[in-house]
Amino acid sequence: MIVIVDERELVTDGYNSLFSREGVASAGFRSREFGEWVSSAADEDFRSVHAFLIGDCGDSQVSPSSIRDRTDAPVIALSDQHTLEQTLRLFESGVDDVIRKPVHIREILARISAIRRRAQPETSCTDIADMRIFMDGRDPEINGQPMPLPRRERRILEYLASNRGRRVTKTQVFNAIYGVFDDEVEENVVESHISKLRKKLRERLGRDPIESKRFLGYRLVI
Repeated sequence: MIVIVDERELVTDGYNSLFSREGVASAGFRSREFGEWVSSAADEDFRSVHAFLIGDCGDSQVSPSSIRDRTDAPVIALSDQHTLEQTLRLFESGVDDVIRKPVHIREILARISAIRRRAQPETSCTDIADMRIFMDGRDPEINGQPMPLPRRERRILEYLASNRGRRVTKTQVFNAIYGVFDDEVEENVVESHISKLRKKLRERLGRDPIESKRFLGYRLVI
């Protein structure tokens, strides 16, 4: 999930729509709402956030350090001003990157992936038997060959791999893929995504690498 902070509802709604087209969950906040959420949200909610985009917050200040007290997810500033002074000021505030608008949504996603790779190079991929599962948005490889997957199925596989050996519930998978604020999609959609993913993996591997237990959830078989 991507979190966007901006005082302009038109901006947050616009980004939410663009991210949705790319199959990425997102949520928009005004700065005061965001501050309250940062101080009160559960750790599990923060684990579902892949990055924070900070836009125009008016007279309010969003502190990157307050975000990093809760999570290591990238904090990126979206700047309307194309001046060196503004860019330096934003970096001095502690953000990981400054993106000047207008910018294509895919560039934002690419920058987020690049920051996460640099921060966690040792976990950029996970090898499980014949599978190599990347954590930066690339399609997995089966026996060295790429296996194209829709974004949400790929994200589910990444999430299961990041919890390798541990069982995760349907709710945890849903929050990781759709975000904790999506009330328009039912959790049961996870079952459909995983069913399609398992079928594709079985066809390529000759076995089912995802174990499912009713009421307990899912895990990758190691």
